[in-house]
Parts: sequence; structure tokens; C-alpha cells
Amino acid sequence: MTQNAIVTDLNLCVGCLACAVACKAVNNVPVGNFWNKVLRIGPNKAADENAMPEMYFLPVTCQHCKDPACVQVCPTEASYKAEDGTVQVNKEKCIGCQFCAMACPYGVRYLNEEERVVEKCTLCEQKTAQGELPQCVAQCAGRARYFGDIEKGIENMEGAGNHHSQSDPSYGSAVANRVKLGEYVEAFTDADVHYLPNVGNNPSCAYILRNRTWHS
Repeated sequence: MTQNAIVTDLNLCVGCLACAVACKAVNNVPVGNFWNKVLRIGPNKAADENAMPEMYFLPVTCQHCKDPACVQVCPTEASYKAEDGTVQVNKEKCIGCQFCAMACPYGVRYLNEEERVVEKCTLCEQKTAQGELPQCVAQCAGRARYFGDIEKGIENMEGAGNHHSQSDPSYGSAVANRVKLGEYVEAFTDADVHYLPNVGNNPSCAYILRNRTWHS
């Protein structure tokens, strides 16, 4: 079964907010709302008293859970699991009751006051359906974000490659010049892979964090 998701290498994330800005721009997210938030974790005291305090940035968005609570509580089936494993919202069915927002353990849904429907990250389904990367992945300045079917292994997730100049044949291409996570990032172990708290919903998006204490 396909389970599209995002994996973020937190050792590469510099907290530039490019992912949050790109998301708002391409998805027309209303002022005051976010589909993708970047949190600063720390500074926290390091295990080694002689070491510098630990800090990292944590992008938080819809986790496209395998067993999403938001889908279970939706009275109209507006929230649903798509064939690619993502959690989507059918606005034509949504009545704005916000049961899904209350059920989400990550606080990533909000009510669009103008349309009176609930919105959240769609993993840029309008782009991924055309073979493109989600905008937050394509625009990641630190090359920290990767997208793909996580069931095929974290190492196979894909991120944006480097464009050297506009004369590069792949410059501006939606599908060319990509890198695989396993070929680009620093080596990591299973112990370095983390998820947001699992309360029975089984979040799909993963985070890699090495040599620092994971806090969530």
C-alpha cells in the first residue's frame, strides 16, 4: 500500500522558513494560518555538561497518519484517506463542524472563516499528481526535506537537487535533477529516526536527528 509522506533531516534544517512561505504562496493559505509551521526546539541543556546547549528546528504539518483520528470523527466523510496514503479534505462535503480539528493531536487543521471549511496540508496533491514535488520540498533551502512513498524505505525518498545556473538543462524542471535521501544526507541509524507522538493514529512523516536529544 502506498503511503506518501515527508521525511525531514533536522540536522540540515536551518529554520529559514522557506517551506512555510512557499506553502502559503502556492496553496493560497489565508493570513494568520499555516499548513506548515517551523518550531524552534531549545536551547536545551546537553547531556554533556561541557557541551553547548542543544537546539534544532522542527517543521510540523499534517502527518498524513496511517490511522487518522480526523477521518474517524468526520460525520460527513469529508476527511478521507486517498489512494496515495495522504489525508485529504473534500470541501464539498465539509460542514465546518471542526470535529477533525479537535481530534488532530498535532493542531495542524484550521477553519477557513471565509469558506467555512476546514483546511490543512494536502502534500500539494495538485503537484504530486503531476509527478512534481510538494512545494515545501522543492523550495527547501537546506535540502532537508524529502518526499515519496515511505513504505519503500526512507532512503528512497526524493528531494530537490542543486541547480547551478539557468543554463543547467534541468533548471526549472518539475521532475528532473532530484536526489535520493540515502545518497545525499549524512549516514543515520534507526535510532536517529523519530516521529511525532503516536496516540494510536500512527503518523507517517518522519524526522532524522543525530547527536541531539529528541523532544516532541
